[in-house]
Amino acid sequence: MDSTHDEMTAVLSVTGIGKTYAEPVLADVALDLFAGEVLALTGENGAGKSTLSKIIGGLTEPTTGAMRLAGEPYAPASRTAAETLGVRMVMQELNLLPTLSVAENLFLNHLPRTGPKALGWIDRRQLREDARVAMAQVGLDAIDPDTLVGELGIGHQQMVEIARNLIGDCRVLILDEPTAMLTAREVDLLFEQIERLKERGVALVYISHRLEELARIADRVAVLRDGRLVFTDRMANVTSERIVTLMVGREIGERIDLGERKIGAPLLKVDKLGRGQVVRDVSFDVREGEIFGVSGLIGAGRTELMRMIYGADLADRGTVSIGRPLAPVDIASPADAVKHGIALITEDRKGEGLLLPQPIAANISLGNLRGVAKRGVVDARRETALAQTQIDALHVRAAGPAQPVGELSGGNQQKVVIGRWLARATTVLLFDEPTRGIDVGAKFDIYGLMGTLAREGRALVVVSSDLRELMLICDRIGVMSAGRMTGIFTRENWTQDALLAAAFAGYSGRDALLHPHDTQHAGSLS
Repeated sequence: MDSTHDEMTAVLSVTGIGKTYAEPVLADVALDLFAGEVLALTGENGAGKSTLSKIIGGLTEPTTGAMRLAGEPYAPASRTAAETLGVRMVMQELNLLPTLSVAENLFLNHLPRTGPKALGWIDRRQLREDARVAMAQVGLDAIDPDTLVGELGIGHQQMVEIARNLIGDCRVLILDEPTAMLTAREVDLLFEQIERLKERGVALVYISHRLEELARIADRVAVLRDGRLVFTDRMANVTSERIVTLMVGREIGERIDLGERKIGAPLLKVDKLGRGQVVRDVSFDVREGEIFGVSGLIGAGRTELMRMIYGADLADRGTVSIGRPLAPVDIASPADAVKHGIALITEDRKGEGLLLPQPIAANISLGNLRGVAKRGVVDARRETALAQTQIDALHVRAAGPAQPVGELSGGNQQKVVIGRWLARATTVLLFDEPTRGIDVGAKFDIYGLMGTLAREGRALVVVSSDLRELMLICDRIGVMSAGRMTGIFTRENWTQDALLAAAFAGYSGRDALLHPHDTQHAGSLS
């Protein structure tokens, strides 16, 4: 810690903090937060970042240790108690009510009233005006405050959650992977708000695996590994490479080798698929052994396209063809998609991908019931063996197959979702934001898994908001913009500028669409 902090009183101090579930996840953590600074908290998934944050935010009680807020003992019994004392937290798991409007979610506990409060009348006009001010701060100007939160995409929901926590005064603000689903413009708006909060003397904890963001926004960095605090220093004193080494305990190369693959004939063909104006006549194919990326801005239609291919949403035009040789298939539900060999690893792993209270074994067997059942009854021994195989293969940090998935870190939960499909005879795998909220080490594990699946001859479609990630692992990248696929680029001819230009093409005032074949080299993957 530098000399400046030696002369200051910490806004928040944690001493000897530990937490044990089935096994210890935090041990003897001591850390100080100071007014007007951003502390970057980083580490691999399972390192204890979210657990420490939840303890500070009142969601979890520590097993050992103590905390002090502005010099006074601090032991919040709930999130509400922490917020009352000025400690707020924006979590990866959004704390929003989907059946209420954006405005109602923003001011749920402080709804403006008209007339005597006892009558309970809500001043709707004032509520909308207050909401517009709060939404403008995070770039949600174009959204009607009366829109139901459940009608928004997950990226916009994340911005609503951030806006909610920026309302009012606070002493400590914890941001847990706040930019995972945000565009570059939204990130800039968030960082502007962070600077204003620093000027107000707020102490911020910023959790992120995007190291370039940490270098841009953080004053200090603290690294957790295996539940212990292994490093703290001024951000200016360390490099990204040094942080990665501290996080994972080993060096990670800059290049990734997915192994030798044979690119074969198409296994998936999407022809003029569409639904209203959300997805508009999209066409592409994915070949055996190929990793096909889908890029685009939030709201471009990427997730909606994946859901239509999987049958979770029904298309009103176009066809999907599967197999060797390709043949059109009728997909009216996810069950139909699974029957035809299509798997979807959803971006919303907690809401759609997992049964959080259930053990790892039950979550993995959900996609493989025939393989673990005898005469229609699940064989616990087979189920446990299957789960242990996937835990070992994917390096899931867990006490064992019986541990509830809800106790795992976000990255390990994602591995469980992926593991569910590994034992099935799936030929097409749709990955929607597979590494969102996952640390550097776990990302490389998943990239390696994708390489294995591709070498087995499967066709992979990967949706990601991280352009560099797609450029690292994909053979081709299709770019979505305003519901259309505005370009398909091969590794030989893509650049970051060209991909970004295609992402904005559908939003220009003129018809700026690129024909897919204008940017695709025939035979370049053969």
